[in-house]
Amino acid sequence: MTDRDAEILRLAVPALGALVAEPLFLLADSAIVARLGTLPLAGLGIAGAVLATAVSVFVFLAYGTTAAVARRLGTGDLRGALAQGVDGLWLALGLGVVVAVALRLGSGPAVDLLGVSGQARPHALTYLHWSLPGLPGMLVVLAATGVLRGLQDTRTPLVVASAGAVLNAGLNLLLVHGLGWGIAGSAAGTAVTQLLMALALAAVVARGVRRTGARVRPHPLGVLRNARDGVPLLVRTVTLRVAALLTTFVAAAQGDAGIAAHQVANTVWTTTALALDALAIAAQALVGRALGAGDVADVRATIRRMVQWGVAVGAGLGLLIGVTSPLLAGFFAPEGEVRDFLVAALVVLAVCLPAAGWVFVLDGVLIGAGDGPYLARAGVLTLACYVPAALAVLWLAPPGRWGLVGLWAAFAGLYTLARLVTLVRRERRDVWMVTGAGTRP
Repeated sequence: MTDRDAEILRLAVPALGALVAEPLFLLADSAIVARLGTLPLAGLGIAGAVLATAVSVFVFLAYGTTAAVARRLGTGDLRGALAQGVDGLWLALGLGVVVAVALRLGSGPAVDLLGVSGQARPHALTYLHWSLPGLPGMLVVLAATGVLRGLQDTRTPLVVASAGAVLNAGLNLLLVHGLGWGIAGSAAGTAVTQLLMALALAAVVARGVRRTGARVRPHPLGVLRNARDGVPLLVRTVTLRVAALLTTFVAAAQGDAGIAAHQVANTVWTTTALALDALAIAAQALVGRALGAGDVADVRATIRRMVQWGVAVGAGLGLLIGVTSPLLAGFFAPEGEVRDFLVAALVVLAVCLPAAGWVFVLDGVLIGAGDGPYLARAGVLTLACYVPAALAVLWLAPPGRWGLVGLWAAFAGLYTLARLVTLVRRERRDVWMVTGAGTRP
């Protein structure tokens, strides 16, 4: 193993652990609330979807901050890196408060938009209302994690995320069943945990700030610059969410068996994305630092090795899923029709994973380079390519197994290929490779 491989793994493995810890929050909430009955669990599902959407569109707080801090670190300006990270934290806190207030005022329409039933609606609103105080903490966690990743530290976010997952489960058990707070206790426990995680990560950043003498107060222009630079990544993320929602919409037209199989296949796809996203996070940190140092040769060498890692991990996961697809389908879908649908979808998914690994890595490379405007344009373009393909499946393919196969061929295949073409085309050029403290290609 080369030194470069060791550095990739040093960043990617803890990042993967932190990414895996995040879904455990909702998993623990679901397991604990499930004992309250079907309606509270349904309410949790709706409110959880609202919160997940609200948080996911602000993932630029982590990605953009990672790139900016890593670049400053590469220039040797640790104090400037931390100052820029502090501005990102203040931006996250402000956005968290604004979004929490907006969701509190619009909570009814938000849950109604997702089709909540009349019986489950009170439970959804209760969970959402009690969760909202923790929303600023969720966004601060994103930003603080981005700062530490930019500083080449992915271990601290792993430790905090792991401790948070354990604390969340304990608090939920105490509040929901021990004190009898019901679904409100689950939301309150999660909110408290997110706030404590935010404080823990912010304290780590603050320690670095004190050590270097960087400023603690927000700089208005710095906060605005972080917000401006985050807009393109916000657009990129929205295009990804629209593609995912459209895929679910078309899957629903494949009948009950089709949407059931799609739900499991989508869960498998999302799970594999965690491993690939960990490589993307390593790419963000390494490329940002190398560009800051002005080492173009190191950037190119890192990209070559990271792409090899991405394709290899994607191929390995694809082979594993393809070979075990009958077992996976039998475990998750005992009913014959759903099982048959799922096996077919998993095979298509497995074939497309090597290309997905390449996409994730190059996406991380360009994020690390601060090439958000191009990623936004590419996101809109690839979504425009995917929408007609998804609608063609909806209108032309026979509902059922072959409709689901066609949908996954369009999503995991065509959409991934379109993203790959735009990313490779950009990566092969040098226009995005701005060295030093500059971030705008």
